[in-house]
Amino acid sequence: MSFSVCVYCGSRPGADPEYMADATALGEGLAQAGMRLVYGAGDVGLMGAVARAAQNAGGDTFGVIPAHLLAREMGKRDLGRFIVTENMHERKKVMFMNSDAIVVLPGGAGSLDEFFEVLTWRQLGLHEKPILLMNTAAYWGPLAALVDHVVTQGFAEASLKEFYRVIDTVPAIMSALETARA
Repeated sequence: MSFSVCVYCGSRPGADPEYMADATALGEGLAQAGMRLVYGAGDVGLMGAVARAAQNAGGDTFGVIPAHLLAREMGKRDLGRFIVTENMHERKKVMFMNSDAIVVLPGGAGSLDEFFEVLTWRQLGLHEKPILLMNTAAYWGPLAALVDHVVTQGFAEASLKEFYRVIDTVPAIMSALETARA
């Protein structure tokens, strides 16, 4: 089985064109490296961009979407594998269980929820998968500052910051994924 990368990202394009450009570059990079994309199966926003780019570059794609979001996120049914779940919890579980690493592109509340869930699981020792934040246009700077604040205020050990990496470019993300695959 190929190395699989779970990508959490926005179902909207965001305000900065760099977000879509990096989503496209990541999808292409995953395909060119022979890594399978595991994502939320939407055909909108950054989700659609990363999936279309991976497909156009000949990559393997695995999408997971809950039934209640099929219309809203325009479920992309032409993927290598397309799974419809009953709810969001099942979606997140299937995506996580079918991946070897996690990349979080810019996104909203859903992406934040997904990030904090896998970060918490890592903190609790439930997995050792790499968690990489794609810091397009410094998007995740405020999140990293928040985690620093949580640590300095005594609500988490400093080791929490070691469980994820903030990375500024797609080539650096791909390099980190290649290291994880080795």
